[in-house]
Amino acid sequence: MTRDAASLRRTGRVALMLAATVLLASLVGAGGIFVQHPERAPALFGDVLQDVTGFNPHPVTLLRPPAQPLSALAQIGRRIFYDRSLSASGRQSCASCHSPARSFGPPDGQLLQPGGMTMVAQGLRPPPSLAYLYRQEPFGIGPAVDDDAPPPDPAAQPPAPAGPRAPKQASVAAGPAMVPHGGLFWDGRADTLMDQAAGPLLNPNEMANPDTATVVNKLLRAGYGEALRPLFGAAIVRNPPLLFAEAMSAVSRYQIEDPAFHRFDSRYDRWLEGKTRLSRQEMRGLRLFNDPAKGNCAACHISRPTADGLPPLFTDSEYEALAVPRNPAVPANRDPHFVDLGLCGPLRTDLARQTDYCGMFLTPTLRNSARRGVYFHNGRYRSLRQVLDFYNWRDVAPQRVYPHGVPDDLPRRYWANIDRGDAPFGRRRGDTPPLTDVEIAAIIAFLGTLDDGASPPP
Repeated sequence: MTRDAASLRRTGRVALMLAATVLLASLVGAGGIFVQHPERAPALFGDVLQDVTGFNPHPVTLLRPPAQPLSALAQIGRRIFYDRSLSASGRQSCASCHSPARSFGPPDGQLLQPGGMTMVAQGLRPPPSLAYLYRQEPFGIGPAVDDDAPPPDPAAQPPAPAGPRAPKQASVAAGPAMVPHGGLFWDGRADTLMDQAAGPLLNPNEMANPDTATVVNKLLRAGYGEALRPLFGAAIVRNPPLLFAEAMSAVSRYQIEDPAFHRFDSRYDRWLEGKTRLSRQEMRGLRLFNDPAKGNCAACHISRPTADGLPPLFTDSEYEALAVPRNPAVPANRDPHFVDLGLCGPLRTDLARQTDYCGMFLTPTLRNSARRGVYFHNGRYRSLRQVLDFYNWRDVAPQRVYPHGVPDDLPRRYWANIDRGDAPFGRRRGDTPPLTDVEIAAIIAFLGTLDDGASPPP
C-alpha cells in the first residue's frame, strides 16, 4: 500500500468515527440508544454506533470517597490488619486471607484458606472480598426497594448509561416480598465492619483465639493499648472490653478510609466518565449483561451509578437461592448429611426457623471478579466461564450441572426458595440456552473491565 493510500484509509476511518459521533449525538438528543429507552431507537443501528466508537454517549461525574491521609485510628487499624501475632498460630493476619494484591480477596486460587492453631484447619466457605463494603448496610428483612430508580426529574440530568435495573421476579412473584438484604459475610451475620473484623480472630478455623480476653492480652503485648491511649484515655488499658472494641473500630476505620478498599478506577469507571472506550466485544458484553432477556446480570449486580452519582457497586446486597452444585472438595461435605443453608445456618443461627430463606447467600460485588479464581459460597467453580455455564444450563439442561440432574446441595423441602423466574433462569428443560458461547465470551470480556487499577488514558 502506498503512503497516499494509507493516509487516505486513515482519513476515511477518522471520517467514519466523526460521522458516527455526530449521529450518536443526534440519537442521544432524541432519547438515547441504550436499554433505558429501547423503544426510541433501532437496537441494531445503536449497536453499530456503539461498536464503532466504544465510548459512553452519556458520560457522568462519579462521586468517589475523598482521598486524604489516614486518621490516627485508621493507622492503628492498618497495623492490626497486617499483624500476625494476634493469631493463635502467630502466622496469620487479616491480610493472609484478604490480600491487597488480590483486591482484598483470597490470596491465591485455593478453595479454602488454612488457619487454626497449626495452620491446617479449613473453614466452610471461601473468604469474601473486603473491597467495596464501605456502603454496605446492616442486615435486615423488608420490602424490596428499587435503589436504582431514576431521579424524580429526568430532565434535570442525563439518563444513566447502563439502563435501568430489571425487576427481579423472585422478589415480586408473591406480592410485596420480604427480602433479606445487607450485612457482611456470605450469610450477613455481621452488621458492621467492626463485627466483621472480630469474627476471624475468634474463629477456630482462622485466627483461633479462644476468647476476647486472649486477643486483648495480645493487643497489649503488641503495644496497641499505648497506641490507643492518646485517642481514648488512659483507662482503655484497664478496660479489656473497651480495648477490644476500639481495636476493632480501628480496623473498621482503616477499611473505610483507605482508598485501596474502594478504588473505583476500573476501565468501566473511566468509561462511565467518558474517559476511555470499550472494545466491540466488551460493549456487546455490557449490553448482554444489562439485557433483561439475556444475561440479566444487572438485575442483581447493578451496573449504573446511583441517582446522586455514586459509582455502582455491582451488587444489590440482597440474597438469592441459586442452588449451586455441591462441592465435594469442602471438608464439611464429606458428611453426606451436612448442608450449608446460608441464612438458615450453620454459621448463622438466628434465622434457622425462617425456612423461606434457607439456601440463600449474599450477592457479592462483581468488581475484580475476573481476578478472584474461586466463586460462590462453596467455591464450586474456579472460572467465570464455569459460572456463566451454570447460569446458562441450570434450567435447560440440569444434567450438565448436577450429577443426578436435580439440585444436590439443597434439601428438596427448600427447592421452592430457588430463583427460577429471573433470566437467564426460568426456561424449561430442553429449551435453547439463553446465551451462546460467543455471548458468554462477550460478558466475560466485559467483566474484565471491572478490575481495579486501570491505567489512565493517554
